Amino acid sequence: MALALVCCATVANAQTQGSPAKKELINKLLTLQQAGVDDLARTIAQGPAMSLGQQAMVALETVPADKRDAAAKSIDADLKKYLEETTPIVKERTTKLAPVVIGPLLEEKLTEDELKQVIAWIESPVRKKYEALSPEMRTGLGQRVLADLSPSLNPKISALQDKIVGTLRASGAKLPPKPAAGPASGAKPAAKAASK
Repeated sequence: MALALVCCATVANAQTQGSPAKKELINKLLTLQQAGVDDLARTIAQGPAMSLGQQAMVALETVPADKRDAAAKSIDADLKKYLEETTPIVKERTTKLAPVVIGPLLEEKLTEDELKQVIAWIESPVRKKYEALSPEMRTGLGQRVLADLSPSLNPKISALQDKIVGTLRASGAKLPPKPAAGPASGAKPAAKAASK
């Protein structure tokens, strides 16, 4: 019985450690994914700053107009300093933890052959070409969706805007008067612009 337990423990240990070739593939994949790890680090560092910045923008509206610009500049400087100090710290820690957190997950979930396939895909010129198309695909789809939905969304957006403005005015907010309907200020109707 004891011999069986020792054998099972040895087999389990061998399975969790993986082959040196698999570990090398995991390390290569982690290296190839460093840009994504860096993006995650920036997102983690920027999250609190963005949230505080948005809250500050709202609060700045209550600051007297003659002091608002100076306060906004001071807050911007503080946010920039925070990001300059914390982003490298978060990046360093994220880079250090990536192999510890992601490595075992890759070890457990992907076979050596699957790791090779993922690496081949990442290094593939086809992937790079596909990714280069991504902005064009996103823009094209976004424009088409907006064109298709504008007739039904614009009235809803306008109604929501009117409702929000009404709530703010009822609450005592001082808002500029609603702009007159028609072309944007400074814009000329298409027929007149074409006749010049």
